[in-house]
Amino acid sequence: MAAKGKDGREKNRRGAVITWVIIALIYVGVFVAEQLLPPTSMLFTVLKKGATYALVAVSMNLLNGFTGIFSLGQAGFMLIGAYVFAIFTIPVEVRGSVYQYFDGGLVQFTLPVPVAMVLSGLAAAFFAFLIGLPVLRLKSDYLAIATLGFAEIIRAIFQWNQLGPVTNGSNMLRLFPKFNDFNITDAQGNVIVYLSTLVPFLITGLCIGLIVLLLHSGYGRALRAIRDDEIAAEAMGINLAHHKQLAFCISSFFAGVGGAMLAMYQTTVQAKSFTTAMTYEILLIVVIGGIGSVTGSVLSSFLFVACSEWWLRFLDEQQVIGDFQVPLLRNGFRLVVFSIIIMVVVLFFRRGIMGTRELPDLFRPRRKEAALK
Repeated sequence: MAAKGKDGREKNRRGAVITWVIIALIYVGVFVAEQLLPPTSMLFTVLKKGATYALVAVSMNLLNGFTGIFSLGQAGFMLIGAYVFAIFTIPVEVRGSVYQYFDGGLVQFTLPVPVAMVLSGLAAAFFAFLIGLPVLRLKSDYLAIATLGFAEIIRAIFQWNQLGPVTNGSNMLRLFPKFNDFNITDAQGNVIVYLSTLVPFLITGLCIGLIVLLLHSGYGRALRAIRDDEIAAEAMGINLAHHKQLAFCISSFFAGVGGAMLAMYQTTVQAKSFTTAMTYEILLIVVIGGIGSVTGSVLSSFLFVACSEWWLRFLDEQQVIGDFQVPLLRNGFRLVVFSIIIMVVVLFFRRGIMGTRELPDLFRPRRKEAALK
């Protein structure tokens, strides 16, 4: 028995080591590719947006997959994070041109990017705390509808002209820091080291690492217990209301940070772009990757963005071979094919790409195979 236990620990350790090596190689690969390939390559667009969506998808999975709370308010929390980041990072000297209809705006100071990103998460978590007090008493579909309604209300409020001195009303916010500003330049302004793709990867990696540590703590085990059986969890002394509220706030914090990253990716912020369709995209990513798998959410985020933004783009363009025009290829056909691919994935991978497995699990023998040996 002791030998079997020792062997199991060695295999677990080996899986963890291989996982860290793969992650390190990914970061090195991103850095090297950014230095060698042209900055206009679609690869970097996919990587930046994929990293942003990966963080938001993992934050949603923390609720839907690991706690059993069906929330559809991610777009609202991303909106809060994006606006808070943009408002507090626009340079003072250009605020007059951004807030041209509101006398230069109310905020007349600028925060550093890391501070603004943390503040974005805290603002989203604060709203989550206020919303969670009445909403988390609901369950299942009722909770989903309530959080979805919250996202729509927030979107309407941020476009209200009475808040224009702060949010710029229905006008967009711009001229705040973006990912390209992280590139290292020389005295003439020429880029010598590209970091615009590596930085979002570092931010996402740090945030997802914190979420993984949380899930492997006693608090994370309590969340899984709530997901599996609330009555049994409460009987074991777990405070359901407290744990649900805290999980809701933590998830919203990282969704707010994801909103700040989305603002840097898009270079502008406008409330009307944070629609319910964005929440559905994130939910789709979580389902395709596997509800209850952090690795699945990350993988499916990049696959989703790559398919929707890059690989299937040719389907929207008419193709002529000689005198023959390929039928069906026209604007919008990409979405049809993309929807069919999603249906196939859902049919053949009912639990998602990863199910509930994580990356280290791929390097461990399955229990049946181990038993046969």
